Amino acid sequence: MKNKDDLFNHLKYLYGEDAAMGFHHVINKVISKQKNLIHPRGTEITFSQKDTILITYPDSVGNSDKSPLKTLGTFLSKWVSEVISTIHILPFFPFSSDDGFSVIDYKQVKPEYGSWEDIRILGKKFQLMFDAVLNHISASSYWFKGFLEGERKYRDYFITIEDDEDLSNVFRPRELPLKTSVETSTGKEFVWTTFSPDHIDLNYHNPQLLLEMINTLLLYVLKGADYIRLDAVAYIWKEKGTNCIHLPQAHSIVQIFRIILNEVAPWVKIITETNVPHEDNISYFGNGENEAQLVYNFSLPPLVLHAFHTGNAETLSQWANSLVTFSKRTTFFNFLASHDGIGVMPARGILKKEEVEAMANRVLLLKGSVSYKNNADGTKSPYELNINYLDALCDPEKPDESETIIAKRFLASQAIMLALKGIPGIYFHSLFGSRNWIDGMDITGRARTINREKLQVDSLEDELNNIGSLRNLVFLGYKNLLTNRKSNPAFHPNGEQKVINLHKSVFSILRTSPDGKTSVICIHNVLNKSLKLNFPLSDLGINKIDKLKDLLSDKNFVVENKTAIIRIEPYSVLWLEAEY
Repeated sequence: MKNKDDLFNHLKYLYGEDAAMGFHHVINKVISKQKNLIHPRGTEITFSQKDTILITYPDSVGNSDKSPLKTLGTFLSKWVSEVISTIHILPFFPFSSDDGFSVIDYKQVKPEYGSWEDIRILGKKFQLMFDAVLNHISASSYWFKGFLEGERKYRDYFITIEDDEDLSNVFRPRELPLKTSVETSTGKEFVWTTFSPDHIDLNYHNPQLLLEMINTLLLYVLKGADYIRLDAVAYIWKEKGTNCIHLPQAHSIVQIFRIILNEVAPWVKIITETNVPHEDNISYFGNGENEAQLVYNFSLPPLVLHAFHTGNAETLSQWANSLVTFSKRTTFFNFLASHDGIGVMPARGILKKEEVEAMANRVLLLKGSVSYKNNADGTKSPYELNINYLDALCDPEKPDESETIIAKRFLASQAIMLALKGIPGIYFHSLFGSRNWIDGMDITGRARTINREKLQVDSLEDELNNIGSLRNLVFLGYKNLLTNRKSNPAFHPNGEQKVINLHKSVFSILRTSPDGKTSVICIHNVLNKSLKLNFPLSDLGINKIDKLKDLLSDKNFVVENKTAIIRIEPYSVLWLEAEY
């Protein structure tokens, strides 16, 4: 079988022929065993315009009567089951820091959140995405404790560094030290810590460690994962003397995972999380068949933010015009907000340095904060904007804007994300109209907490039911967008996409269904001003139509002499379907 030959070749590349032979045999036994345990849920990867992913912490909503996972399941079933297909439950494992991403035990559910049974029940209503936190593990994990105590098994699970070792070439995503001093049973040692002293990097030079992770991924499939998110995968292979990011060995490991999942669970999709410039990010599509089915579209959040800050969508349009996927089996994971901040590195080479700095300064005025990275030349530059996305779109010179305007502008930004080719990822606090959680930052001392508020379900539901409140306006508007998106095949992830240049303050694209029978012209005004647009429909390949119908409002626009004459209000969205 070709896949098994490919598997051996990757193992040989990583570990040499002798080691590869032994581990190839072991992995094939694992594959055979798991195929008998995992109940089939499909035979291949499929995409649909109905695919929409909600990103949430397991305890985003809570009450005193049920576990957070039970509460979350009940709440989501009630409010979003008609418009959301998949729930991305952020790390629900026991952890020691970073709101879950410093995992103590990959294979357990944190008891305070609930149980695997709660997750199984949630999976009866929704598809599920789990995190595979590949790059590092908690300093409180039994793996690392075993290393400190000198247990032979764990000795090579981690990367030790000499105190005077030159690591200046290594790419640094944060300002924290790359090496951390620890006391072991044999004395003081330094271990590799890309993200923090509590995130101890794992050593994939050890094939036994890779086997541990393969078993972990297959456990997630057994427990109901339909998507597996490879967290910080760009950093997983360290090679001294290199920048230790996007190395060929990292891609080889992703391909190993893909080969195994193709054999055991061909319906499961891999999504890679790489907060890096666009060209590096899309490299994780591989050749379109052999790596991730989805990659995070990390350039989208800062570019949309820039468009609304400046009232100019030209840069966003130029970038969107360059987007290509590598096969019908791959697509983008489009998102604007997540549990992290707004990464600005992915806009490098698209936005000018001064434009990024202007965004960062505006975020500071809006009560957010800015995280910086160390550069090789000793300087620092913005790495991440820590702010709720709704607040990031606001105007610091207009603190008394009405909630109607705030909601309208926010929904226009979200509509851009929903209209683009790909599968949308919506953060919990975006769907439900949350604001900056300033008090949370004071409580934890961490900038990212600003967008990670934990809500009480009764209070949240009261606000959602309060007609005209910000949460009510955002949620109902978002639900309208999602309902129309899922019902129209023009928004299929494999449908065609063409950028239309109508006005510098308008982001417009033509979406067409895979069979070519349905088209929607998506028009988004990023300016707080009404605009009049005239455009010949023949230029879009649309002929012999009498009117255009806005899917979102049911309003009709007359076509005169094959030309559409459209007036679009400030921060408005029109999704126009041709009617014959």
